[in-house]
Amino acid sequence: MSVEHLAASTPAEQVAAVLGRDGVVVVDRVVAPDVLDRARTELDPYLHATAVGTDEFSGRNTRRTGGLVARSATCRELIMHPLVLDTVRVVLGHVAAFQLHLTQVIAIGPGEPAQLVHRDQWAYDFFPFPKGYEAQCNTIWAMTDFTARNGATRVIPGSNHFDDRLEFTEDDTEPAEMAKGSVLFYTGSLYHGAGANRSDDTRYGVNITYNCAWLRQEENQYLSVPLEIARGLPVDLLRLMGYARGAYALGYVDDLRDPMAVVRPDIANSGLGDLEQAANRAREQLAG
Repeated sequence: MSVEHLAASTPAEQVAAVLGRDGVVVVDRVVAPDVLDRARTELDPYLHATAVGTDEFSGRNTRRTGGLVARSATCRELIMHPLVLDTVRVVLGHVAAFQLHLTQVIAIGPGEPAQLVHRDQWAYDFFPFPKGYEAQCNTIWAMTDFTARNGATRVIPGSNHFDDRLEFTEDDTEPAEMAKGSVLFYTGSLYHGAGANRSDDTRYGVNITYNCAWLRQEENQYLSVPLEIARGLPVDLLRLMGYARGAYALGYVDDLRDPMAVVRPDIANSGLGDLEQAANRAREQLAG
């Protein structure tokens, strides 16, 4: 099965429907290539300063540069892109809230072998999520063209329905090829891995992922983004980073304060979350 490609004008509900079926989809040319060039320029000092990985999984010729909220205004735009957020809202619609899970540029250098085929949700201490329950929704923005030769992400479409702890090789996968400015969506349950880079150039992709707000974030946004920078960010982005309650009683500060009080006390709420909403969700879960 090949990776389905959709136009940038595709409604989020349709993108989410393909994700539910295949666990993966490419939306072509969502932004102009120069948007990714701008992000590359903003991040260039950090990209050059990042060390390569220390093991085979992270990639001994691969650099993973995080902290994109603090370091790149353009990446903030990608994080908050309406098509992405609307799609995530559908995919993770079974939870009260979702949050930003991680941000990083993945730069795969020439000669890097294929990554181990895995599921991203294994990061949660290999917890056996029920089949069909999605813990996260991921994106990779093509900062350069993604080709089979230069290390395009390798995926197994439909593997979001497979059993857990299975083992696969690169031969079992398909390359998610896409043009610069396109975005690869995939779920936490999809079996996938970075492809081998058999070209002479580095493949750059902006990996931005979102997860259920009751789970721990892979990248600690509170420490990755200094408070002096956080205080100047848009409120919607702050809430997505985690300065919001994850559910009725998750994430408050000291005496039941809204976490927003730390960065924007002028708009903080008091007490816990919405009790009526929490009760309704509990009834829905029991009924389902």
